[in-house]
Amino acid sequence: MADTFNYRIDHHGSLVRPAELVAARAAGDADALAAAELKAVQEAVVFQRRLRSTVVTDGHFPREDFRGAVLDGVSGFRRTGEQDADGLVRWVAEALPKANGPLLGEWAARLTELTVIAAKATLPSPAYLAATTFEPGLGVASARELGEALAEIVHAEIQLLVAQGVRVIQLDNPLLLAELATDPDVPGALSFEDALAVEAAAVRLDRRPEGVRIALAPGRAAPAAVDRARAERLYSEVPVDRWVLPLDRGTAAELDLLRALPEDRDVCLGVVDATVPDLEDIDSMMERIDAVGEFKDLEDAAVCPSRGFADVAARPLLGAEDQRRKLVLVETLARYVWGNEF
Repeated sequence: MADTFNYRIDHHGSLVRPAELVAARAAGDADALAAAELKAVQEAVVFQRRLRSTVVTDGHFPREDFRGAVLDGVSGFRRTGEQDADGLVRWVAEALPKANGPLLGEWAARLTELTVIAAKATLPSPAYLAATTFEPGLGVASARELGEALAEIVHAEIQLLVAQGVRVIQLDNPLLLAELATDPDVPGALSFEDALAVEAAAVRLDRRPEGVRIALAPGRAAPAAVDRARAERLYSEVPVDRWVLPLDRGTAAELDLLRALPEDRDVCLGVVDATVPDLEDIDSMMERIDAVGEFKDLEDAAVCPSRGFADVAARPLLGAEDQRRKLVLVETLARYVWGNEF
């Protein structure tokens, strides 16, 4: 892909929330929260620009967690009082969802106004939401039907974001890599086959402007062993431009995921660990990337942290200063790999 270099220094989207924003959300004043969100996003754009990132996001600052872009903007879901191990509040689908308007359009438009750096938007994938919110007997016939309704909403949002000038759109599905194991469990309520069909329906665009990238992050860690046939099926049936894949452990399975990737797809290598404050050794990371370069053209690659820094607002993985150091490390690593030509 000829313009991959435009997006060499990437990140998943979620950033550690500023203390002022956390306080404003806890206070419960809607007007004060809206002002705090806008100020935080404006400052996040400056922060990312100074780090020389080649994409800019809103940090997920207007949302409680990475699913909020959809769950906050559609009807048909009910929030429960339960939480999972990652601190995600459980939602259940009680009816087929309907969008109440654009999901990210307002914030995406502001991003494109604030900077000339490529605006990036991230959305939870429809297959992920269907797998984790479907509950038999609550009003939706099947997880597949729920997924197809969500795919229609996400597809419309992707089209709107592209029209607004967003250049990178990433869908997040933390469940998919587990289904590429040689002995996969079935996470959630959606089968592997149905998940592929749902994701494909959301991302398939007949036309898009030059330079637009549709990406999918299928999980945060490679399985212990990869079923090559299932990996190839995932890549072939979901027509995204860029796959965001883990490379922070240096395992054989991580390389197997990359070997299965078609030659015409970009890859963003999650080589910097976003879960620990200690900085990795550059030489060790370069060894991992060089191993990829033995079978994959690195001109079709980018680098990023292994995951978002605060996919749940109240549970950041690192402090703000450690996050900054990790993002600086991503930028430094990119220059080791590709020089200064960005």
